[in-house]
Amino acid sequence: MSGTSLDGIDVALVEKRSDTDSIALIAANTMPFPAGLVKQIKHFSAYPDNVNLIDLGALNIALGEAFADAVQRLLETQSISAEHIHAIGSHGQTLFHAPDHDFPFSMQLGEPSVIAQRTGITTVADFRQRDLAAGGQGAPLVPAFHHALFHSVDEQRIIVNIGGISNITLLSRDAERAVIGFDTGPGNGLLDSWYQQHHTGNFDENGQWAAAGKVNPTLLDDMLSEPYFSQIAPKSTGKEYFNQAWLNHYLNKYNDISNQDIQTTLTALTAHTIALSIQTYITTDTVLYICGGGAHNAYLLALLQKALPTLLIKTTEALGLSPDSVEACAFAWLAAQTMANKPGNLPSVTGATDSVVLGGIYPA
Repeated sequence: MSGTSLDGIDVALVEKRSDTDSIALIAANTMPFPAGLVKQIKHFSAYPDNVNLIDLGALNIALGEAFADAVQRLLETQSISAEHIHAIGSHGQTLFHAPDHDFPFSMQLGEPSVIAQRTGITTVADFRQRDLAAGGQGAPLVPAFHHALFHSVDEQRIIVNIGGISNITLLSRDAERAVIGFDTGPGNGLLDSWYQQHHTGNFDENGQWAAAGKVNPTLLDDMLSEPYFSQIAPKSTGKEYFNQAWLNHYLNKYNDISNQDIQTTLTALTAHTIALSIQTYITTDTVLYICGGGAHNAYLLALLQKALPTLLIKTTEALGLSPDSVEACAFAWLAAQTMANKPGNLPSVTGATDSVVLGGIYPA
């Protein structure tokens, strides 16, 4: 799994029995992206109207090589050979997500043929497009995994994944009740981008820089007026929407806000949009579980707790799965669904007309 935050390639080694939805995480690792690939991905995402087809094709192959390398490194550290792996589930690197286009599509790079050939392991990829073909948003796809792994009859759970984009999954105690899930808006994407423009590091560790600044309420209210936030689900989004150009549209109206206060306000934006998205679903037995990179941002979690004072907020570590490994595990689970010819999407989440088998299989 490699998300829109571009903070690395997450690999999870997962055991799943065919007769149950439960999984066991054996090992996990995050491999840094080669710097040149990150630069290319950011450039293509920022300037989609100026994409060179040769560079695009080469990037697709290079990412396939990087994903294959990440898999092989993890297997080597665990002394496990490829013949013991049933399949690889590869989400791919999202370059552009356009579910509302006249011809809906979602483009993930990382050539699965290369992954299968280099690793000698059957690879499942291109998960989103079948859901789009069925009239869905193509995302988020992880709520089906959340339901399979985290559903409880003892409490209502809301799983919040804070990656480059944030998404939520509402899991009612009633297993027969439809799962609700959608992208809430920015997660770490804008935070990391702004931080990188003003520091040498890749992200605001623990939200320390933001915590020392002040929220600008006028800017925050202005950004919260963005139509996406009031749009009714099903809905999904990405960096083609919430990017530097989007941020500049709002910042151009203000000349007297410090760079640090902008970081603070962007952190508040992430917290507020998540909180606003789940307020109507809160019951007395609701517990919030955080996963993704945002689980390590102490200031962001403090703002979220302040916005939702009645909720108990934990990370998925409390459910037995590291918040850093949830999404990679989800695509291992989705690959297992595909290999078993079972549906992987939830129409109640994506808006698809049918439950469908996701992805394509590239045999070893």
